[in-house]
Amino acid sequence: LYKLSSEQLSQQRHYDFGLRAVKSVLVMAGEAKRSRSDLPEDAILIGAMRDANLPKYLDDDLPLFNAIVRDLFPRSEIPMKEHKELEAGISMALRKDNKQEIPAFMNKVVQLFETFQVRFGVMLVGPPGGGKSTIYRTLQSAMNDLKEAGSQDERFQRVHTHVLNPKSVTMGELYGEVNKLTQEWKNGLASSIMREVIKDASEDKHWVTFDGPVDALWIENMNTVLDDNMTLCLSNGERIKLKSEMRMLFEVQDLEVASPATVSRVGIVFVAPSQLGYLPYLHSWILRYTEPTKDEKKGDGDPLVAEKEVLVLPDS
Repeated sequence: LYKLSSEQLSQQRHYDFGLRAVKSVLVMAGEAKRSRSDLPEDAILIGAMRDANLPKYLDDDLPLFNAIVRDLFPRSEIPMKEHKELEAGISMALRKDNKQEIPAFMNKVVQLFETFQVRFGVMLVGPPGGGKSTIYRTLQSAMNDLKEAGSQDERFQRVHTHVLNPKSVTMGELYGEVNKLTQEWKNGLASSIMREVIKDASEDKHWVTFDGPVDALWIENMNTVLDDNMTLCLSNGERIKLKSEMRMLFEVQDLEVASPATVSRVGIVFVAPSQLGYLPYLHSWILRYTEPTKDEKKGDGDPLVAEKEVLVLPDS
């Protein structure tokens, strides 16, 4: 499957068909086998390959990938994975934040959640305007709400985010450096955040979010963090062992300067602005400055359709 995909799909910098990608498929298949032991193994494996790869593919490549799967496994029925509890939490989080319940957007939130289960590092890749920040914030809000509601799923824990822009500081300010005058070690921004997080003895999850362009200089230092070692190596020889409750999240526009070694170490969720469009922004803006009508309060109205609703603007 991966060999045919690498030959027939478009060439993208964030596509990876190496051994680490195969390992993530096997991890997802193992979890599915334990939770759905009644399903045949071929269906479980095909479903794992689909769930591990669909998040990173462009819209134009999705039909090609699905066609390859059907050609290789013509007699296998692939059951769709259900996320009823998570989807309910996502809907609640979107409504609470005055956002629209767009199926394609909600699917990306679910894909991010699934990718977090098998990868320590995840990259949200896509041009501006696709909703990358809103995706992980919505997932954070949904997981917090489900935890407070008493969910029995151990995957739903309280989430804390620590956001930083790696390109706004120097390498020394990011990871730490030795002061040339005093010869004393000074902690960097990322290393300080990780030191504080590993002190947390609770089961809360921590997402260290790098919001900014990927640079070959600073991202290469994260390679030991993103592989199985989960260890940040500093220039003074110190090694910071990270917790399994932590995740590294990268919000980037593209991976033009990222090396294949870095791409293979992370899970990719590609977010295209075309999946969202402008209507959700307009809808949320209208709801923010209008009073709901009787039909709208009942859930039957649509303020975007002038024939069905009369918008009531505030006096101010």
